[in-house]
Amino acid sequence: MSERDAGFYETLVGDGRAILKLAALTLIGSGAFALFQAATGQFLPHDTDFLGITARELCSLHGCRVVHFMIHDRVSFGGVLIAIGVMYLWLTEFPLRRGESWAWWAIAASGTAGFLSFLTYLGYGYLDTWHGAATLGILPLFAAGLFATRRLRRESVRPLPLDFRTQAGIARLLLLGATVGIMAAGLTIMTVGMTAVFVPTDLTFMRTTATELRAFNPHLVPLIAHDRAGFGGALVSCGIAMFLAVLFGRPSRNLTQALIAAGVAGFFCAIGVHPLIGYTDAFHLAPAVVGCIVFAAGISLTRHEVRTS
Repeated sequence: MSERDAGFYETLVGDGRAILKLAALTLIGSGAFALFQAATGQFLPHDTDFLGITARELCSLHGCRVVHFMIHDRVSFGGVLIAIGVMYLWLTEFPLRRGESWAWWAIAASGTAGFLSFLTYLGYGYLDTWHGAATLGILPLFAAGLFATRRLRRESVRPLPLDFRTQAGIARLLLLGATVGIMAAGLTIMTVGMTAVFVPTDLTFMRTTATELRAFNPHLVPLIAHDRAGFGGALVSCGIAMFLAVLFGRPSRNLTQALIAAGVAGFFCAIGVHPLIGYTDAFHLAPAVVGCIVFAAGISLTRHEVRTS
């Protein structure tokens, strides 16, 4: 590369963080689109082509409960995509700008988990071409951003000690526990999506069985499995980014604000959609509600850092 070309490249991408921010904003936009599309109550064109029926036609099955169940997965997925994008923006704008190596590795680990989760289609047999195209579209951007920002890794930062005798220490413990729970939930949902697809409360809500769904339309269960596994993979990706941010990030107003924004997007969508569709089984909702309470408690105990940073 000539000196002139190098100068143009430097002007265009700077230190590379702009590329990662663009990838983060793309994720947020994708999440917003998923929420909008789910709110319409319709399927995407490739879903309709795969099923051979529209959402309105599928609504004839058990009072539209199957469609509502699918929408609830997609709303949850959209919220998590927004949360991931928010965390990437914070990681890029603050710790990575300061040269903290852990922030680069957090984005790399979270992104790798998210992109690899696309391969879960091997477990349920439905290759979503639109999802694949979007993944292939974001992947080069993400990889280019990581490559361009690798030189920013200048400072090694150790995690702050967990001092349970202080309010800040208890807050971090609660937040770390909540983010571990997010990762565990993601792994569980992803595994269920690739295997059984449904838990008993899902089938109770839809008033059907997996056998009946397969008999009604052989493509229906693989499509639902795709949504479930994709949501699970996104949760793992989000949990990794949030866990490392809490573990390595220094208490600050901007970190707390990023965690609040990500938490609201993820928990509000994942929990709030259930009463909207009438899926209010306490056993099914308990893990998410408990996680939300633990997360909110951790955030509330950081109020001192928010005021003083």
